[in-house]
Amino acid sequence: MKVLVVEDDKKLGGFVRKGLEAQGFVVDLSADGDEGFTLATTRSYDALVLDIMLPGRDGLSILRNLREQHLPVPVILLTARSALNERLDGLNLGADDYLTKPFYIEELVARLHALLRRASGQQKNLLQHGDITVNLLTREVRRGAETVELTAREFALLTCLMRSPGRTFTRAQICEHVWNYHFDPGTNLVDVYVQHLRKKLGSEAGSPIIETVRSVGYRIPEEKRGA
Repeated sequence: MKVLVVEDDKKLGGFVRKGLEAQGFVVDLSADGDEGFTLATTRSYDALVLDIMLPGRDGLSILRNLREQHLPVPVILLTARSALNERLDGLNLGADDYLTKPFYIEELVARLHALLRRASGQQKNLLQHGDITVNLLTREVRRGAETVELTAREFALLTCLMRSPGRTFTRAQICEHVWNYHFDPGTNLVDVYVQHLRKKLGSEAGSPIIETVRSVGYRIPEEKRGA
């Protein structure tokens, strides 16, 4: 799940980013309202976390423009404890929730999960391929009746591939989605993590769950359907 955080307090922004990434989120962080608006309108996010007071566009302006463009991405506003009018304005403009400063990262994580449940529907919180099941909310992975323990990065890699069976992801695309940085052609990081996943998930009929597409990248194949 990819989240954009727009917060000009560098210490708080870094704290939020670190906390969300520890919970398996992929996070883009911006400290400027104009840059944040550009990111929100040119990239795909599962949710936005917007501070109201920002240099450039303020959070309410970003929210207003997003809703005017009919972009339904869920938005959580970060507000000062005394800013009741701003909270009301935000909700009236189309914010889905707000959080007053200071806050615990666990509460932000819980609110993001609640937004994502409402936005996608509970039935869409499960990914399945063959006998592999992934719960996007609890981050539980099962292979048949067995639970598979994955790290946060392994989980992000698996869900990246399982969301689009049959699609081949390049190493650069995987790096951007899972590690949120540009691919270094001199690193074998992606290959190492694919091998970790293959080992933990096992194989199906003698073949690895994650296929290698030579000179391109990796994919999870589309499931074969009976005639």
